[in-house]
Amino acid sequence: MTVPPAIPSATNGRVFVVGATGFIGQFVAEASLSAGHPTYFLVRPGAASPAKATIVKSLQDKGAIPIHGEINDKQLMEKKLKEHEIEIVISAVGGATILDQLVLVEALKSVKTVKRFLPSEFGHDVDRADPVEPGLQMYIEKRTVRRAIEQSGIPYSYICCNSIASWPYYDNRHPSELPPPLDRFQIYGDGSVKAYFVDGGDIGKFTMLAVNDIRTVNKNVHFRPPTNFYSINDLASLWEKKIGRTLPRVTISEDDLLAAAAENRIPESIVASFTHDIFIKGCQINFSVDGAGDVEVTALYPGETFRSLEDCFEDFLVMIKDKVDDKGTKGLPNNPKSVVETVPITAVCSLRRISLP
Repeated sequence: MTVPPAIPSATNGRVFVVGATGFIGQFVAEASLSAGHPTYFLVRPGAASPAKATIVKSLQDKGAIPIHGEINDKQLMEKKLKEHEIEIVISAVGGATILDQLVLVEALKSVKTVKRFLPSEFGHDVDRADPVEPGLQMYIEKRTVRRAIEQSGIPYSYICCNSIASWPYYDNRHPSELPPPLDRFQIYGDGSVKAYFVDGGDIGKFTMLAVNDIRTVNKNVHFRPPTNFYSINDLASLWEKKIGRTLPRVTISEDDLLAAAAENRIPESIVASFTHDIFIKGCQINFSVDGAGDVEVTALYPGETFRSLEDCFEDFLVMIKDKVDDKGTKGLPNNPKSVVETVPITAVCSLRRISLP
């Protein structure tokens, strides 16, 4: 991919982050502060959970300025954006609030200071990925937001950072919250389809590089670090190397994933639909990023590095330090032979429920 040299814009522009207490939003807000941007973040009314309250305090301690209100309050959003002369708006909302961004788009249209809007993407290119239901509905909503932005004329960037650097989708928890498995691996299909895995800090860092780069205006910004390009089989081997053990593998077939998706149990069915799209259909790799509407961050910023997945897995070792001794054996199952089993996905889910991306 041939790209023109970077032309920075609004290098210290005021940034407003919506969803800053979420996993992705926190990294983006912290990266904004580190890059020297005056940074504001939305705080919803009502009592926050202890975890979110801790994040709010942490961001404030680092210099971020809270704005209290709701994303779907158009009048308030207009007022605050104008009052603080916000130049860059980044949304990291999810779930039921994705379509609330349509109200934010209407507010942005009337605010002349805003130079770039990054809607809540931070995953796959939703115009190219095509999961089965019920996961498809989330992508339909994100596509709806994309079309509204494009019709509004607001300059935008869509951050397509692919997968979080961890073992994906199990135990019904966010991948960042728990280490890879210690009893058995779930292998989807033949385990050979690859995906890109990106550390949260790098998601924040490259997002902030993109908002200051004219080459990313009205583009899909893809994260494809070749050093973090792994299949499920590769992930399993990496984790076994870290813990010094060989674990059995359970094969989950395409039919198993489709059947789980069709059951429409939330969140298990959503996870099954996304897992099928990534590790069976190859939704991260089955298209080129050489189109006129695409840029790729390793081509844009060849001097910047990504944290390796191997280093990220070192963090997970710390999480299980009470289960692993110096030889990697304490608290783990007896060392089995390398085993591949084929079982119905319902049986696997009873052992460890797969989780949302």
